[in-house]
Amino acid sequence: MNERRKINFRILIFFLVILSVTNCVVAQESTATEVLTNEKVITMVQAGLPASVIVNKIRSSKTNFNTSTDELIRLKQARVPDDVINVMINPNAAPSTNATASADTNGYPKEIGAYLKKDNQWMEIQPEVVNWKTGGFGKSIVTLGVVKQDINGHLDGKSSRTLVTSPLEFIIVTAEGTAITEYQLIKLNQHSDNREFRTMTGGVFHAKGGATNDVVPFESQKVASRTFAITLTGPKAAEYGFLPPGAIMQFSGAATLGKMYTFSVGPVK
Repeated sequence: MNERRKINFRILIFFLVILSVTNCVVAQESTATEVLTNEKVITMVQAGLPASVIVNKIRSSKTNFNTSTDELIRLKQARVPDDVINVMINPNAAPSTNATASADTNGYPKEIGAYLKKDNQWMEIQPEVVNWKTGGFGKSIVTLGVVKQDINGHLDGKSSRTLVTSPLEFIIVTAEGTAITEYQLIKLNQHSDNREFRTMTGGVFHAKGGATNDVVPFESQKVASRTFAITLTGPKAAEYGFLPPGAIMQFSGAATLGKMYTFSVGPVK
């Protein structure tokens, strides 16, 4: 009887070993056959995985990405980091090196854009995609280049990824022939899953009414060619963004998009 129990025990151990080996093989095959898609990348971003982890996962996995222009816009709207989008387009792309802006001989950034001073370095503010729609009934956004019209801007997400505390120092490098007065600093109306604002095509100067309600006045100082320093000492805790001129464009015949350099001001500690 004892001998039979020993045999049964050995048989049980044998089957447990076989089951364990089988599970390992299946797990390895599942990992090996996993194919990353745009949706899986978005899911990883929404789960809070760092960009570096997602990039390494992409480079070590089989992929089937859709990198059409419309999909790239959707990825940006889903707040997928630029480094991740770059590696989706080109898996051999080198990591981005523009977190700290290249500077001229005076220490100011050289490339067109908006920059925030952090730890005595100028950090580039990555722009967000703005979805535009007219404020007036029945107006086509395509006509807004020639007719002044109230328009509403919409940004996905409750807050900007650029978190700051007052006082704030910015540098804006403009395009050739563009004045700093053509930029608008706008306070964004924050909702549960998006931010919105209202402005006017052609700028808000001499405009009256609702189009100016979200605009925040600011002063600037020219510190180099096409380079302007802006210091904000008293902004309330809220969502803001610098809106560059010419930020409205028709895209793919369907979406009317633009960009905004956004930042989120936290309470003073």
